[in-house]
Amino acid sequence: MPSLIDLRRRIRAVKSTQQITKAMKMIAASRLRRAQDRVVAARPFAQRMLRVLNGLVSRVDQDAHPLLRVPAQGSGGRPLLIVITADRGLCGSFNSNVIKAAGQFILHQAPGRDIALGLIGRKGRDFFRRRGFDVRYEAVGIFQKMTFGDASDIADAAIEEFTSGNASSVYLVYNEFKSVMTQRIVVERLLPIPRLESDAAATGPGTPKPAGEGGPAIDYLYEPGPAEIFRDLLPRHVQIQVYRALLESNAAFFAAQMTAMDAATRNSADMLENLTLYMNKVRQAAITREIIEVVSGAAAT
Repeated sequence: MPSLIDLRRRIRAVKSTQQITKAMKMIAASRLRRAQDRVVAARPFAQRMLRVLNGLVSRVDQDAHPLLRVPAQGSGGRPLLIVITADRGLCGSFNSNVIKAAGQFILHQAPGRDIALGLIGRKGRDFFRRRGFDVRYEAVGIFQKMTFGDASDIADAAIEEFTSGNASSVYLVYNEFKSVMTQRIVVERLLPIPRLESDAAATGPGTPKPAGEGGPAIDYLYEPGPAEIFRDLLPRHVQIQVYRALLESNAAFFAAQMTAMDAATRNSADMLENLTLYMNKVRQAAITREIIEVVSGAAAT
């Protein structure tokens, strides 16, 4: 049976931990609000741009622009998977779910580790570098003050890998923010730009997310011609989709961290209650034993 000193020391340690988890929960909640506002503001433009470009590229030849061209089998390139994790932990299964989805994608799409990786976030970087994967690009610490320029750098690196022939395709895997309690793992193809009539794959870990979801295709008139539009718009489209994925992942991280810290705070309160009850029982037993000893000594005299 532990002594009263040990129990008091443990109670103080749990109270200190509870104060930390409560403070982290409040910080995550305040940052979540800003991150949620940013992702909600970015979604409509990114989704509409995706639908419009999917409809456009489905009506032109794939040779109209390098970002539309589907490499022939055996051309030498291999898939490039951009894995977006967080720089920090204490967020439940946020990072492990992304890493697990990336592992399933590698297992099904690129057996034998014949794949290149772009790693965003310290947790994913540390996991895959220790296992000897070919890492073409990494970015750590960008979520502290994330800007569109960070997404542009990632997108430009992916475009360079694809247009140079080093990558046959580019995929993104990240946590999509649905609500404070729900984050969804998404694996979607970034390059070549998906075409409406050819992308019917199911969404889920290890499989690409279909692009251009929703209603019937709309026919557009374009001025200037498709070539001029592709030259300026397609690289910007890739940058915007990467930026949206970073915003989604950032908001999902704060939601996961807030939920995890809230659960930790409640668990520490339950632990404090049980420890306090146990300490009172131990103290009562010690008092009872001392009273018995006094009474026994008095009766013996």
